[in-house]
This record gives sequence, structure tokens and C-alpha cells, in this order.
Amino acid sequence: MASTPLSKFAYQTLQQGKSIAGLAHKELSTKLMELMAPDAVPKTEAIPADLLKELRGSMAALEERDWDEAERGVYPTELLFDAPWLDWASRYPQVWLDLPSTWSRRQQRNVRDLPNDTEPSLYPDYYLQNFHHQTDGYLSDHSAELYDLQVEILFNGTADAMRRRVIAPLKRALRHFSDRAPASLRILDIATGTGRTLHQIRGALPHAELTGTDLSGAYLRQANRWLNAGNQGLVQLVRANAEELPLASNSIQGATCVFLFHELPGEARQNVINDAWRVLEPGGVLVIADSVQLADSPQFSTAMENFRRVFHEPYYRDYIADDIDARLRDAGFEAITAESHFMTRVWSARKPIVAHV
Repeated sequence: MASTPLSKFAYQTLQQGKSIAGLAHKELSTKLMELMAPDAVPKTEAIPADLLKELRGSMAALEERDWDEAERGVYPTELLFDAPWLDWASRYPQVWLDLPSTWSRRQQRNVRDLPNDTEPSLYPDYYLQNFHHQTDGYLSDHSAELYDLQVEILFNGTADAMRRRVIAPLKRALRHFSDRAPASLRILDIATGTGRTLHQIRGALPHAELTGTDLSGAYLRQANRWLNAGNQGLVQLVRANAEELPLASNSIQGATCVFLFHELPGEARQNVINDAWRVLEPGGVLVIADSVQLADSPQFSTAMENFRRVFHEPYYRDYIADDIDARLRDAGFEAITAESHFMTRVWSARKPIVAHV
């Protein structure tokens, strides 16, 4: 799609529409919960007018950055409009039908409501729970089929825009390997879920060899449907714990990890960073995107606290106070940078060219 004032207006209109739809869904679902399951209504703090204004301004800045990077060729403009609209529309009624079970888990404080055929030995204990009060946790096809739509609603249509923030630092760092054929570059997406981040990366790096790992076989099946049904390059998908990646040391040039760290206890966060360092080739880059934190975005503390209260996020409070820069340094990374975009913080860190053993 050629960049024109009309196409930018179309993008802005699309984002505004998604924002209105997300807000309307949350408003209606909250009113329904108050009527049908008042005991499940979380006790949240009111959002002051000045914070609401700042959140809107931050969202607008994210969307401007998203458009600007597409216009500069960081990734194709087509990605800004690329979403499985018909599929999401067909699944939207299921989001509503799923609400009563979510309210029930909230009322009962039942955070271990998982499928009966779950084999606990296959997963770390911290994973075996209903993050977000999600039906089946991350362990069923039902959960995987609704996840992307639910995240779009949660973030008022900005989820992909926030995911795309990993692309620019990833591409900048990969210049270190510019003497190699593009098809020889190996990119790993850690905890890839349904593959939305890999979809964005493939648009920007169409010739790279892409791999995604995740603990959930159900989510990998969904990722395979999204990513490997067309004529684009095959994406390798592997069920694996991000703390112990089944990849050779020094074997990849870039790694991304999006929206994982806030759902890990601190020790697991460090283990994931350590193993990402191991599998990266010297000169390779790790790019992490996750929630903003108290240190970089104290003005959003009320929004962060409300997020923790509304959704079952047992490690979020620890995460927002964690020092990710220090964890990256402890693993051996250098050239660490970080910046915030709306509700997402993005870190970029390089494995030293002369690696420390």
C-alpha cells in the first residue's frame, strides 16, 4: 500500500474505531457483571481526568510512531491494516459467552481451573493457573482461539502497534550481520503464543528463518493456523519452556519476547534472560516488550494497579518494581536501551561480540 494522506487517515480511523469498540465492550461487560455477578466486580481506583488525558495522549503518540515507522519502511504499511477481521467477528460472541465462567472464577477465587486432561509434570507450577481469569488458562484450543481478540479489546486496539515496537530495535541490531544473506538470519520469538509477533516480524524480515517457542501446545496449534496456512515462508514452532530453550548455544542472531515477563516470578525472568543470552550468537540482540513499570511510568501507577486488580496477574506487582536492566547486565548483555510506548516498555540488549564465558 502506497503511503498517502488518505491511507494515514484510514489508519487513524481504524485505530479510533478499535478504541471505541474496546471501550464499549468493557463498559457493557462491566455493567452486565455488576447486574449478574456483583460479588465478582473488582475494587478498582477511579481514573483521574488528568491521567485519562495522559493515557489518550500516550496512545496517540504510539499510533503516530507506528505510522511513522511504517512510512519509513521499518515494516510494510500493510501490517497496519492486517488482522483476521472475519475470524474475530465470528468468535466475538464466544467472548460474551465466556464471561459467566470468568465471573465465577473471580467470585470463588479459583485460579487453578484448568482442563481435566492437563498433565502438571509438563509445566512449571507458576504456569498452571488462570492468568487473566482466562478459561482453561493457556491450555486449551478454546483459550487460544479467543486470546488475540481478547487482547485487542483489553488494549483498545493497540496490541499489534505495541508488538511492532520490537521491530525497529531488532532490525537495527541485525545490521551487525549485514554481510550475511538475509535468509541465513535466525530469529527466535520466545513465548510466541498465537504467533502475532512473529507475523509482524515476518512482514518486516520476510527472508529470515523464524522460530517460535511456547509452553502451550494449544497456542502453538493456533499459531500454526495463522502463520503456516499461506504461501509465505514456513515458521518453525516448538513447544518449550523459555527457561530451557531447545536450541544450540550461539545459534541465533535475534530474539524477541513480548508480554511474557509480567507473568513470570522473578527467578524465572532471570532464567529466561540467561538462556536467551546462551542461544544468541555474539553480537546478537534480545528485544523484550512488556508492561511499563513504576520507575519509567509512575504517572500510570493507578492504571497498573487497576490492571492487577481486574485480572489475575500474580507476578505483576513484583514485575512492575523489577530492575530488568540489572537482570540483563547480570546475564552478560551490553548496550542496553529501553523506551516506553503507551503501556509497553521495550528493552534492547546485545550479547557482546567477544562473549564473556
